[in-house]
Amino acid sequence: MRNIIISLILLFGVGHPAVAEEALQDNPPEKHVVVKGDTLWSIAARFLKEPWRWPEVWNLNREQIKNPHLIFPGNVIVLSMKDGKPQLQLENANPASRLETVKLSPRTRSEILALQAIPSISPAIIGPFLSQPLIIDDGELERAPEIVGTEEHRVVVGAGNRIYASGMGREDGLDWNIYRPGKILADPDTREILGREAVYLGRARVSRFGDSTTLDITKSVLEINRRDKLVPVTEDPVNAYVPHAPERAISGSIIAAYGGVAEVGQNAIVTINLGQRDGLEVGHVLAIYRRGITVPTVDQDGKKVALKLPDERSGLMFVFRTFSKVSYALIVQSSRPVHMLDVVQTP
Repeated sequence: MRNIIISLILLFGVGHPAVAEEALQDNPPEKHVVVKGDTLWSIAARFLKEPWRWPEVWNLNREQIKNPHLIFPGNVIVLSMKDGKPQLQLENANPASRLETVKLSPRTRSEILALQAIPSISPAIIGPFLSQPLIIDDGELERAPEIVGTEEHRVVVGAGNRIYASGMGREDGLDWNIYRPGKILADPDTREILGREAVYLGRARVSRFGDSTTLDITKSVLEINRRDKLVPVTEDPVNAYVPHAPERAISGSIIAAYGGVAEVGQNAIVTINLGQRDGLEVGHVLAIYRRGITVPTVDQDGKKVALKLPDERSGLMFVFRTFSKVSYALIVQSSRPVHMLDVVQTP
């Protein structure tokens, strides 16, 4: 079977506009050896001023962007010029060839390769957000198993403490996330209700099932109380979508930030009022703009008027999880603080 990595070197036309040499960094490396800890975003930023243009220099089509071939530690990415346009290629395309000596099913081999391939963005930052529901429908947590008691009748518990819950079955597994209903998210312009956040409190593991199931809290990030809810843990892999701009103009707003702060910067997680219904998908890169304020002035006739100053670009975000009406994004670049209600749009 032809190695899936070799097919990444796609140098035939697939409809992307050509990338000009000016899109390169001022002093890009001629080659880069991929190491553990690299991400597609960090590698792209070594070569390109606009990292979301990564698919263009690889000449990837839409399907390859959504289901990319894999890049591994040990690969050497080489920058070259063709007809005056920059392009990237893999110099050595098979550091995972050692896996060929083991006979595996295609699915198992793909899973092993996927685990070893470098991710789009750092899983250390977004990992918890991939295994937590984050956005819930009205009533969903009300139906979930509930903490009905704590060891020694404590009011507040945390990691290392024991809790008791009702409504749990063996078929749901041993590991559970702990939540409580959070704030309602509304569109800042239309006031449409977009969903309700679930506040992540920690994780617990079942030690004994019964009419009241016994669990030990293995992790806590906030205080845990009676009547908090439990949801089975479902681990999702870090999605390997290639960073890319939306194919059409999209515009929205930042409506919340993780931790409830009003001002954030690079590596912060934010919520935006755009989702799957708006055409947003994992891997989309959006530009962030500070909304221009409105100032009083006088027109040519001497009348007092309000003048809106232009929006100023302040950074970039990478969308890593989408729901129907909202999405979560990582701020990957910021030249100034990012605020709630800042504009996000196609770069």
